[in-house]
Amino acid sequence: MSIDLEGFAPQSTNRAVGLRNPVEILRCLVALPSVNPNCYDQSGPIYYENRMTSWLVEFFEGLDIPYECQEVFPGRHNVIARLDIPGASRTILMDAHQDTVPVEGMTIPPFEAVVKNGRLYGRGACDVKGGMASMLAAFAQLADERPAGAANVLMACTVDEEYTAIGAQHLASSWGSSPLSDFVIGAAPEICLVAEPTELHVIVAHRGVVRWKIRTRGRACHSSQPENGINAIYQMARILTGLEEYAAALPATLPPHQLCGSPTLSVGRVQGGISVNIVPDECEIEIDRRLIPGETPQQAMRDLETFLRQRIDVDFEMDSPWVAMEALSDSNNSAWSDELLKRIFSVAGPRTTQGALYGTNASRYSNAGVPSLIFGPGSIQQAHTVDEWIEIEQLHLAQEIYYRFCTGE
Repeated sequence: MSIDLEGFAPQSTNRAVGLRNPVEILRCLVALPSVNPNCYDQSGPIYYENRMTSWLVEFFEGLDIPYECQEVFPGRHNVIARLDIPGASRTILMDAHQDTVPVEGMTIPPFEAVVKNGRLYGRGACDVKGGMASMLAAFAQLADERPAGAANVLMACTVDEEYTAIGAQHLASSWGSSPLSDFVIGAAPEICLVAEPTELHVIVAHRGVVRWKIRTRGRACHSSQPENGINAIYQMARILTGLEEYAAALPATLPPHQLCGSPTLSVGRVQGGISVNIVPDECEIEIDRRLIPGETPQQAMRDLETFLRQRIDVDFEMDSPWVAMEALSDSNNSAWSDELLKRIFSVAGPRTTQGALYGTNASRYSNAGVPSLIFGPGSIQQAHTVDEWIEIEQLHLAQEIYYRFCTGE
């Protein structure tokens, strides 16, 4: 299957065809910048996931596997490959995101994929190109062997997880929605397995998040006569006092989830004014509200707005959220987690089911009606760090576990 790659970065010189070792795959992936939001290096702009996408297309073409490229944003594509096993009774989706966080402040070369002392270093090595490498190695092994009794497998490499998770949302909303999707994606799978650094434990629940802006408006004037204006920053200060009160009381408003804890709220950014000698006519803040299973982004925003309007005598505006991701519930995935734990035990010894405070693509799939789990190599403690790395041994263990979960061995 072909795709129009106009606007993509030039094809990487890193070999994609024929790779089966997760370490070699990961070295290629780390060497392909896929920073989100977009940034620049010495050669010019780094076009989000484009170099990764181009490499993945080459990889799946080398396997002679049907694949689809879904355009999520202009020039930014999910890549989904399909492996059908004759007689398979279920379909498993394996998901790993293509993008990484930015590289500013890193103390190691971010894209050199250095291997040292049993670790591989570089941006995305842990979050989550390591998990993708193990999944791709397992997927290639399944494509080579086509073992009887294995499940059908969709390998999804999604975009924009680090910012809005729109790539996974786009995929989840497209099951069975078009003739092209009927060919590659088809109906919803029975289970989704999402790669994130879990140290080979199984994450069965995690928090969601909603992020939006609140804005106050005033009237600008010369700062030598502030009484002639209305200072939007002073107005926002009263909003911030109310938000501090709300955030302190929020954890007690709902029973804590046994794995995800209590909901939280944080103000992470304040911006207002254009010059110190002008009374500012606008101020805005950005809010991060973490959700526990059972909450919705819409209700969380409504509750906060009601609280502020009842207690703070200041007019304000609330923007629509730019991120709205519900939590992952553990209400429908226990049987699948038990099955995955058995495969993990046979390869790497005992592990446990856990919850997480961060969010993942899994909630997008779960809220589309598909039980979802998070599992992968690496530790969340190394994700997004200045010297990001992953243990090479875990890459091999994860590959074998993914393979056994898909074959039922």
